[in-house]
Amino acid sequence: MNVSRETTARLETYAALLTKWNPAINLVAKSTLPDLWTRHIADSAQLFDLCPPDARTWADLGSGGGFPGMVVAILAMEAKSDLRVTLVESDQRKATFLRTVARETGAPVTIHSQRAESLTGQGADVLSARAFAPLPRLLAHVHHHLAPGGVAFLPKGAQADAEIAEALANWAFQVQKTPSKTDPQAVILSIKGLTRAA
Repeated sequence: MNVSRETTARLETYAALLTKWNPAINLVAKSTLPDLWTRHIADSAQLFDLCPPDARTWADLGSGGGFPGMVVAILAMEAKSDLRVTLVESDQRKATFLRTVARETGAPVTIHSQRAESLTGQGADVLSARAFAPLPRLLAHVHHHLAPGGVAFLPKGAQADAEIAEALANWAFQVQKTPSKTDPQAVILSIKGLTRAA
């Protein structure tokens, strides 16, 4: 990632906190910790690279350990300082971790520790959700929190096409697939124009 020393230092602070907290609250699979920078940080950063220039608000659903939302917030501090990032995480312990990261890195995020479906619609210009739910179930949350004209960036694995086909039974949308830079099996779905199918 081509970022400044300051941004690198913030990401290193975040990585150190995650490594320290992970044994207690399982923020990421233990087996992925040796590849933290590729599997989680760089994997999240590639979503920020897709952010439309006019976007002002970004909502991340089921943030967990903060991927991709916290990484987006840290990168935005330097590269897009007008972007307001909201993290939605119902697990109170994970939300406490995210608040600790925000405090230690200075990342200006809003953290809601409640379920995505019980939260007031965010009207976000950009929405992300990584490993949150299969696409057919996830789209109800996207519909609730995404602004009209907004875009959702949803990382998906090898089953992406099957999930899209299943989701089209109940939803109409435009979808673009971007190959993942960190996983040859994965894609990032960019979804726009989401409406319930007639």
